[in-house]
Amino acid sequence: MNNLKNDLLIRAALSQPTERPPVWMMRQAGRFMKEYWEIKNKYSFLEMCKTPEIAADVTMLPIDLLGVDAAILFSDILVTAEAMGGDLSFEQGVGPRFANPVRNLKDAENLSVDCLDKLQYVGDAIQVIQQRLDGKVPLIGFAGAPFTILSYLVEGGSSKDFKLTKTLLNNEPELAHYILQKIADVTIAYLNMQIEAGVNALQLFDSWALALSWNDYQEFAHKYNKYIIENLNRQNVPVISFCKGSSVFAPLMAETNPDVVSVDWNADLLNIKKSLPKGMAVQGNLDPFVLYADKAVIKKKILDLFERMRGEEGFIFNLGHGIMPDIPFDNVKYAVEVIKDFRY
Repeated sequence: MNNLKNDLLIRAALSQPTERPPVWMMRQAGRFMKEYWEIKNKYSFLEMCKTPEIAADVTMLPIDLLGVDAAILFSDILVTAEAMGGDLSFEQGVGPRFANPVRNLKDAENLSVDCLDKLQYVGDAIQVIQQRLDGKVPLIGFAGAPFTILSYLVEGGSSKDFKLTKTLLNNEPELAHYILQKIADVTIAYLNMQIEAGVNALQLFDSWALALSWNDYQEFAHKYNKYIIENLNRQNVPVISFCKGSSVFAPLMAETNPDVVSVDWNADLLNIKKSLPKGMAVQGNLDPFVLYADKAVIKKKILDLFERMRGEEGFIFNLGHGIMPDIPFDNVKYAVEVIKDFRY
């Protein structure tokens, strides 16, 4: 940990003093960069994820082009579902698809838990990335949280209303728990493998938690996220917990005992910070749509957030969700420059 030349993110995640907020952004290595498309046009998305050298090339883009304070492993939350037996493909303009959705007990029984060997390419990629980074900035590993992975497996892909998933939770809660437990066990093994391979921090993405009511979140999401975080070998590896819906679910997220709660853009970040246990950091929470705005507006909104958080230890700048593909690259670069010029 001490060999990091820039350890701002780790210090902030552990609620230690920093001279400015560290910055990284969800989806920072992605479709808003022409350099990403130069790689993407040669390979399928899954080929990019599964070829360590290519995953490393993409992971390094925002380090080289934006100068952010952390790299995040180039991969996808659905690789665990694929390793468990999901027939995964990515279609242009449609997104992820599972050709064999999980709809009944037989489908659920077919999901493998002993599948870590199928994810070895991620461990290999982490080692290649860390060689390239050479201690310049920390590397964040990640996984999808069980409820979010369940929703893709049950729906067979992305969903606007999660109707099939919520019908499963309501009509067959035991089956839902059976599947969620399998996903959680795979996720623990997968994240511990990433720690062993050398990541410096981890993020758990519960992207679709906002679909759930408070009680359902508690039963079908929170319970498993807590189980995962309790079983990580997290010595010196801070854990960030993110969900769309964190503005609502932050009190429950805090109970899972992450180092950092990553907050969507619907909440006042300082209010959330003050509601969390002392020493728990926050990450966020600029509305990504601000990055479409004029540069003067981008600067003002970032500095307003920083003034609001002034004097608070344990603050990592990020967006409330990921960068959209058509946000101008120059605007993202400008935002990073504004943040790096700031001093408390």
